[in-house]
Amino acid sequence: MKILLTGTTGQLGHTLLPLLNTHFEVVAPTRQELDLSDAAAIEAFVAECQPDLIINPAAYTAVDKAETESDVAHAINAVAPAVFAQQAKKLGIGLIHFSTDYVYDGSLRDAQGGLPPYTEDAQTNPLNVYGKTKLAGEQAIIASGCNYLIFRTSWVYSTFGKNFLLTMLRLANERDELRVVNDQWGAPTSANSIANVTVNIVGQLLAAEDAAQWWASHRGIFHLTTQGRTSWCGFTEEIVRLAATTGRLTKAAPKVIGIPAVEYPTPAKRPTNSCLDTTLLSTTFGVDIPTWDGALADCLKIT
Repeated sequence: MKILLTGTTGQLGHTLLPLLNTHFEVVAPTRQELDLSDAAAIEAFVAECQPDLIINPAAYTAVDKAETESDVAHAINAVAPAVFAQQAKKLGIGLIHFSTDYVYDGSLRDAQGGLPPYTEDAQTNPLNVYGKTKLAGEQAIIASGCNYLIFRTSWVYSTFGKNFLLTMLRLANERDELRVVNDQWGAPTSANSIANVTVNIVGQLLAAEDAAQWWASHRGIFHLTTQGRTSWCGFTEEIVRLAATTGRLTKAAPKVIGIPAVEYPTPAKRPTNSCLDTTLLSTTFGVDIPTWDGALADCLKIT
């Protein structure tokens, strides 16, 4: 199986590449080789590559910058997936695409005022440009009629690139106090967890006796995050605790103080409730999903 993999300079693409390389032939173009803001270039590249599967973790993920760079965000998050989907349909192959919890507005509450996780069929209503462009990408893929899997994930981190985990590790070694938002909730999800599940599912596709039948019974949107939930403050507390126990701190651990989101204004609005229900993913593919704190501990152990 030849796989076209995008976004290998990003967290998820970088993590997927070595895992996929051990089992499949992978074509992983650099940004110089494939400009994802150029629809014609994408079409030409796919036509020349002739892959058996497209995996697209690439995205414009600068949430706040997207508010002023909406054209670029739309090109990469909405138009590029549309072109990949059109080409997948044309070639009769599948597309695996990654989306986000930010397609929701975070207002979901239960009767007691709690924060239940969103299921895949919940009403979408993104609050920011990033979320709107990612939702547009989802809609374009579905409209194309191609065989697709869309995995919505949340709060992605790794020990590569720029992300919340690395920022907090740096600040924990620089400051005596960390003030972090404590009223936004979700499931921090390691790129490694997402990649492991993805490779497992690609293996299931490859092992299927009838690929067309497999796609007919598996096509759709799935939530792919870790289990459980925490706030950004709770995430930080666990990062600091693990950093201290693994020798990653060069000074005394800083004090972590929770603050409301209104005290940390950002250009882009964030959802209060980013919790996603992963039941459909687990039952459809039979995959094991780690807890958010267990995945974090594993991430810090292996580096």
